[in-house]
Amino acid sequence: MNGKFRVDINKKGFPRIAKRFLDLKTARRWAKEIELQMERNQFDGFTSSGTTLKEILIKYRDEKTILKKGCREETSKINLIINHNIALHGIMMLKSHHIHKFMKDLGKTRKPNTINKYVNIICHAWRVAKKEWGISVPRDNPCDMVTMNRYNDSRDRVLTIEEYQKLLEKAELSNLPQLKDIIEFAYHTGARRGEILRMSRNHVDWNRKVITFYDTKNGEDRTIPLSEKVLSILKKYRFGDRIFPISEYRIEKHFRIARKRAEITDFRLHDLRACFITNAFLSGLSVAEVSALSGHKSWSELKRYSRIKPEDLLGKVNNIVSISKKVNG
Repeated sequence: MNGKFRVDINKKGFPRIAKRFLDLKTARRWAKEIELQMERNQFDGFTSSGTTLKEILIKYRDEKTILKKGCREETSKINLIINHNIALHGIMMLKSHHIHKFMKDLGKTRKPNTINKYVNIICHAWRVAKKEWGISVPRDNPCDMVTMNRYNDSRDRVLTIEEYQKLLEKAELSNLPQLKDIIEFAYHTGARRGEILRMSRNHVDWNRKVITFYDTKNGEDRTIPLSEKVLSILKKYRFGDRIFPISEYRIEKHFRIARKRAEITDFRLHDLRACFITNAFLSGLSVAEVSALSGHKSWSELKRYSRIKPEDLLGKVNNIVSISKKVNG
């Protein structure tokens, strides 16, 4: 039963559909119903003949993610998604309730902000598939129709002087000989972990007393001045190209061990960057000056790392009171 009448529907944003019918009346009714579903964005498509979310994510991972600085982390997330049932849906069948269920499943083991990152990957892969690859997808992105998790990822943790000294003491006993120097370098420069581990000796200008971090997280190179303390650290490592030829995994592992031995809680290696920024502001540096040192492009980004506490400002408040008394006679 091949059918006497053939109907072809080729509507932009939807897969091309062809079907045969024995009578003209049934063919017209079917065509009208399908076109109406498409106009209302209710057309589900057909998994058997359409592209699946899994196929799009694999293509996105292999062509787009591989070019990103956070390739390893995003690849891990994409691999989790493609192994979840949501990836089996045809791209034309994927709806917001599928995204919502996926978020609910992730919520059993992951934090709200992490769940949002997974959804954002699906959302961006969808847009790339539509705009760059010419893959037919529905008019509306299902990710845009779900409510993203609200969360507060701000932190106020910085080390006290006592904690910092104790951390250095334990780091000096570490099986990773460079750990103490790496901690001090981060504390006194605000450099990111990746920037520190990518440092090369030819990135240091010993005459000008500056170092340049290349290809940083924000996509720009950054040159900062080096204090005598930091220069003394760098001068210890005179051989080889990279100053600290260590993997991220190894440094994180030994940092956690030292932190535990120092009995310091709720503190990450990356928080040393916040320690530097907070100390820089307390030292009297302006927002523009601190931004030049840290590499932040806006105050909204920088203020997340500024963890000045009320007690840090007590001396300055007292100074304001003293000035006020002098002015008022």
